[in-house]
This record gives sequence, structure tokens and C-alpha cells, in this order.
Amino acid sequence: MRLGLSLLPLLLLAGCGRYADFTLPPPVGPDRPVTWTWQDHGAPVLPLGTVGAFDSVDTLNPSIVSVQGRLWNFYSGWDGRQWRTGLAHSDNGIEWIRSAKPILAPQANLGEGNYIAANGSTLHQNGQFFHWYQSGNPPQISLATSPDGLQWTKHGPVLPVGPRGAWDERGVADPYLIAADGKFYLYFLGQDRARRQRLGLAVSADGGHTFSKLRSNPVLELGNPGAFDELGLGEPALWTSHGRWWMLYTGRDRQERRKIGLASSSDGVHWQRTSERALIAGSAPWNAAVVCDPELLLQPDGSLRIWYGGGDAPQPAENLHGQIGTGLLLPR
Repeated sequence: MRLGLSLLPLLLLAGCGRYADFTLPPPVGPDRPVTWTWQDHGAPVLPLGTVGAFDSVDTLNPSIVSVQGRLWNFYSGWDGRQWRTGLAHSDNGIEWIRSAKPILAPQANLGEGNYIAANGSTLHQNGQFFHWYQSGNPPQISLATSPDGLQWTKHGPVLPVGPRGAWDERGVADPYLIAADGKFYLYFLGQDRARRQRLGLAVSADGGHTFSKLRSNPVLELGNPGAFDELGLGEPALWTSHGRWWMLYTGRDRQERRKIGLASSSDGVHWQRTSERALIAGSAPWNAAVVCDPELLLQPDGSLRIWYGGGDAPQPAENLHGQIGTGLLLPR
């Protein structure tokens, strides 16, 4: 789930406007060694939609929040022509009931073009849903809000592309939000003119309507030549435990095969990979080429329930035959 945290105050801002210097709040618990191991569920838990449905070609990008014990999954659906955001519900994270129609679609009059209103991140705060999503061309991050998760008000773009020559001048996408101390911290993908995709961070103090980008972005660079993440990074998902901040992210290689890596940080700004090898990779025919889009929910025993997108075709954006799977990330 998109974490809503109540931690000790610590926003260190040394600027204002579009760019600022800051860190995340201190991580939870004492700093102690931990190794994370992956246990996959196996079969997809949210397969492709029926023929002709909005999610019939790809069902990907889970964004999950828990509201009064029920899980809400705001996921992305592709029908071969258009990306839209759908909704499914579950009581256990394994068995899902999906709504027949999408809840969000792109609107040209809002500058969203006609291609995408998907790849979202959701928080539930004070009885209201907040959903940040990718829209437009070049892609930018927009905000929608809803009192019930069904009827939405769009507020337009909240995180634009960077200026000419910036690391994110050609697109910002893949938002992931953390709420802490009355502020929203936004991790995102940025793309430059060389089509390099790296990860950055921004902060909002006005409820997620305007953001200041970290002055020292990006926070995580490409992997070494030949690594699973040498071509691009995206789709971050974060939590805090064992005295550290942890981040799952999608890495792309030069064959457009994707796997999920793990990095850690003491302040949310300076990150180190825990290994040069991926933590989560496909282990079945349906996810053999692509494992991406991590989403997580911290469990009472300290493990994490992870949901992810998987596909059998190594394509850069869609037509992966994408379906949503799950598994557990276990500390030891």
C-alpha cells in the first residue's frame, strides 16, 4: 500500500519553489542487518480482463490501499489502444473482484492527450482517496481525488517535466507517494533527452497539489553495463523497517526484459543497491520476460505482501500480456 506514516518530524528544507534540499523522516527501528528473501505465490491473482474489456491486453501497475480492512486496487488496464485506471477489491490480497468499467480515462481538455491515465499511486487520508497518475505526452504526473473511490475530481498536473537539459526534461512518470508529518514525498521516474530513465524525489506541503523537486536528483542512477537495470529504472515502492528506508524498483536491460531490484537508504535521498543482482525475477511462463510495478503492504509479522506486474513479452511499455501476481518478502 502507499504508506501513510506518522514519524518524528524532520523535513530539512533549504530552498523553496520548484527545487529544494530535504530528506525523509528518520527510518523506523534500530539499524540492524537484515536479508530479504522472495517467496512467489505462483499463478496470477488478477489476470487479463475478458475479450474486449479495457484491461484485456495488459493488466498491470497495482496501486493498493487498505480501507477498514478491505483492499482497494487501482490498477492500469490496456486494451490495445488506450491505458486507463481500473478498480478491484479483495479481503485477502489473493482473490480479487474487479469492476467492469474503468474509473479514470485520459481527457484531452485537461492536457492528458488520449493515451494514458494510469501508472498511479494512491493514498487514503482523512476519508478521501488521493490518486497521482501519469498523463499526457510528454508524460507528467497529475492528481485526482475522490470521497468514495468511484467518483473522481481531476486537479490537473502537479509535477511537470524539468527544464531544457534536465535529467527529467522528456518525461516524469511512475509516481509513488509516502505521507509523513503532514507532507507528501513523491518518488518518480525521470527521462532525459538520451532516453535514460532514473529515479527522483519531490516533496509537497499543500496536500499533494504542488511539489518541489530535490535539488540533487536523481537519487538512483542506472546499473553497471550488463546489469539487469543498465537501461532504465522505474516504478519505485518504499517502506521503512530495521532502521532503514527500503525501495523496490523495476530495472530494464537492453533486451527490454525487466526485474525488480532492492536499494536501501538512511535518509531517503542517498541510496545504495543491496546487490547488483535482481531480488525478484520471473519464475513461470506468464512472467518469464517481465516482472515490474511493485506494490507492497507491511504485515504485522514484519514481512511484506508484494503485488507486481508480470508478462511474457519483453516490450517497453505495453502488449506484455501483463497480469498481476503476488508474493511475500521475508526478513531474516
